[in-house]
Amino acid sequence: MTSATLPPWAVVTPERRAHIERVVQLETDWAHALHVAPAERERWLRAAWLHDALRDAPAADELAHGPMAADRAARDGETDPGVLDAVRYHSLGSARWEDVGRMLYLADYLEPGRGFDRAERAALAARVPGERHAVLVEVVRRRITRALSAGWPLPRETVEFWNSLVSR
Repeated sequence: MTSATLPPWAVVTPERRAHIERVVQLETDWAHALHVAPAERERWLRAAWLHDALRDAPAADELAHGPMAADRAARDGETDPGVLDAVRYHSLGSARWEDVGRMLYLADYLEPGRGFDRAERAALAARVPGERHAVLVEVVRRRITRALSAGWPLPRETVEFWNSLVSR
């Protein structure tokens, strides 16, 4: 797998591709600011390119597209369990995540093309290099608050992710 672009099996609209490219750019910027080793940066970028690669596929939905993309990436040769877990759980969060998953979760939410709370999200994105954990807690809090306000159930993975962050 290479971080150069979407995989050939991706099913994305031009708008989705632009979202993925913004996630990749945000992770690239953070990796440089944090002086992340090239091999780790490559992992972050592989996960970023893969995370929504099947979001616009006919069978995809909000929760299914991550596992679908992770399974397809594994069949295509991605062997890194951290990258695959990042892709699989990027909509939910995971208590088992390494930095690759946590950074994808942040970039997916904070990328500048999303139309809501732009100034607040830009401020959070700018804080990531110096305050990764605090920003991650705030992003998870915002996503959980939104789900609760909408009356949606909280998936077990999300609850476990939250608990792992606040029990440090």
